[in-house]
Amino acid sequence: MRKMLVAALSRVLQGPAAARTGAVSEVARVVVASRTYADFASEATFEIKKCDLHRLEEGPPATAVLTREEGLHYYKTMQTIRRMELKADQLYKQKIIRGFCHLYDGQEACCVGLEAAIKPTDHLITAYRAHGYTFTRGTSVREILAELTGRKGGCAKGKGGSMHMYAKNFYGGNGIVGAQVPLGAGIALACKYFGKDEICLTLYGDGAANQGQVFETYNMAALWKLPCIFICENNRYGMGTSVERAAASTDYYKRGDYIPGLRIDGMDLLCVREATKFAAEHCRSGKGPILMELQTYRYHGHSMSDPGVSYRTREEIQEVRSKSDPITLLKDRMVNNNLASVEELKEIDVEVRKEIEEAAQFATTDPEPPLEELSNHIYCNDPPFEVRGPNQWIRYKSAC
Repeated sequence: MRKMLVAALSRVLQGPAAARTGAVSEVARVVVASRTYADFASEATFEIKKCDLHRLEEGPPATAVLTREEGLHYYKTMQTIRRMELKADQLYKQKIIRGFCHLYDGQEACCVGLEAAIKPTDHLITAYRAHGYTFTRGTSVREILAELTGRKGGCAKGKGGSMHMYAKNFYGGNGIVGAQVPLGAGIALACKYFGKDEICLTLYGDGAANQGQVFETYNMAALWKLPCIFICENNRYGMGTSVERAAASTDYYKRGDYIPGLRIDGMDLLCVREATKFAAEHCRSGKGPILMELQTYRYHGHSMSDPGVSYRTREEIQEVRSKSDPITLLKDRMVNNNLASVEELKEIDVEVRKEIEEAAQFATTDPEPPLEELSNHIYCNDPPFEVRGPNQWIRYKSAC
């Protein structure tokens, strides 16, 4: 490293003016790289906001330890989701993405914090604002954007679009409001039935929290002590209606009645992670379900047809961005506690932008699925069977 620095300084002093500029930036890069292994702290402890509790004598800890390695991983993941959603917004406005599209920017701490606290073998099901969870569950940006543009290389072969994406132990994006909640309880029942040390995270929004099937599912889960974490992502607006106008009680974490609950700052990744660890341990120990309310915020409108400023002010959105942005909060913590440098995080930003652009290039050039594959991937059967396709006179074989 020292030799690299000396060589770069030598070029600054001896080279022509045009070469000096590049050499100076190289010196800066070498200095940053040299700090990576020597001067940064390996971990730091942070005080986090206490959770509100329902039917619990004690909750998650009020402090959280963040290692440098974890912090860099969380930062890159949240930045990737943020940039991916901004790219999706751009592609939609160019009419390359069509149909329904619900963006997740602003809520990144929820999906990243949840994933950081569970195992890959655990299960997760969510509503139609699903892009962030599709990514944290292991799907690449390339596959997600290709799915959004309806291409063959998409994670659902271009047939699901924004609302219907799937991955290993991830059961989608579901388009019907609240319908994924009883499905999540069914997955949790399977975990218990087969005696696996697995849990299911079942997510829904504040709007879906008023659905009758949600309360029916609470009842069944409590009776059968299912290993299910019910998670209400309260982003303050169900479509265009504020929670205060839609619900007589906005204490969503108490809605399970006999099910214990937690209310968490969903804009703080560490709060989400620690609360989810606590909830996961509760479920794995055989105590039955638990309910989490994540207080979060979406920057875009409800969907791409919603400008998002007719029922809330631009000033409100800007205030949340300036005071509670999850990426900024993590960045400030890391920089102020010597877990990373500003330059290092900027390098991650550049790397993420490059990855998003390459994925977008693929998503706009990959071919669409051929018509004869329309009937494929409906069922997973072995051996395959005949399915009526787009032409009623032609029979197609099912494929999975």
